[in-house]
Amino acid sequence: MSPIDWMILCSTLLFIVGYGIWKTRGSQNVTDYVLGGKEANWATIGLSVMATQASAITFLSTPGQAYHDGMGFVQFYFGLPLAMVVIILVFIPLYDRLKVHTAYEFLENRFNANTRTLTAILFLIQRGLSAGITIFAPAIILSAVLGWPLRLLVVIIGGLVIVYTVSGGTKAVNVTQKQQMFVIMGGMFIAFYMIVSGLPADVSFSKALEIANQSGKLDVLDFSFDPSNRYTFWSGITGGFFLALSYFGTDQSQVQRYLSGKNKRESQLGLAFNAVFKIPMQFFILFVGVMVFVFYQFNESPIHFNPAARAAMEVAPHSEAFSSLSE
Repeated sequence: MSPIDWMILCSTLLFIVGYGIWKTRGSQNVTDYVLGGKEANWATIGLSVMATQASAITFLSTPGQAYHDGMGFVQFYFGLPLAMVVIILVFIPLYDRLKVHTAYEFLENRFNANTRTLTAILFLIQRGLSAGITIFAPAIILSAVLGWPLRLLVVIIGGLVIVYTVSGGTKAVNVTQKQQMFVIMGGMFIAFYMIVSGLPADVSFSKALEIANQSGKLDVLDFSFDPSNRYTFWSGITGGFFLALSYFGTDQSQVQRYLSGKNKRESQLGLAFNAVFKIPMQFFILFVGVMVFVFYQFNESPIHFNPAARAAMEVAPHSEAFSSLSE
């Protein structure tokens, strides 16, 4: 990477970590640490909820989903706004009335401490496994870009996250995820611009859309009842609804975001923001993948996109076969 690339990378990481630590100094009690002092406004809640759900996996894998299957995957999110309405009208008033610190504290009030402990343990196991993949995905990208060992980058990324989350609690996560959303979405727009700019001079944006449409990549809606179709409008409305209801309504990684709101109204507005903008965000991310597909109709695609993997293949026992594929 060039010096300017290093400056951007290091300054972004240091700013996010430093900003999170600085904004959360002075936390005194459990409410400050777990609920961020109940100071979050609707915009912070909305962006934090979106950033939590849209991890590195979303921004790295979703364009690949569109590259292969097209825009139809966006139907998966059609049930989300309906789930948000239920959470806004039922879940948030319930949590607010009981003054709970976690979603699982409600289960203790409703049943007993053993139920709360069991669900909390299951959550930690699930989130631990998920966090491993969430850290591993960007580590692969940074390993390819920087040429550093993958294991070292996993430790560095995990360490940086631990520093500001442990020191600042929920408030640190909320305030830094706002910055992360701006950085990530800014990067997506830049990537989209570079992809379109990389098309041949005689291929306009409208021509690129025509190519994508003729290839079936712009087929968004499928109203069929064919069970063999992976994504349909009906599966998105039903399956997407119940998945979003369980995830945003009971998963502590999401519940904690809107429990930190100043009041019930701020929490509800934060989820309403997510209900309105989540589908357009996913639509754009998928559209970037469609443009990548069009880009590689005019540019040679590599056998493997990871330079480290290609380098390993070139010295492997079957390197001659790999070289013949690359020719």
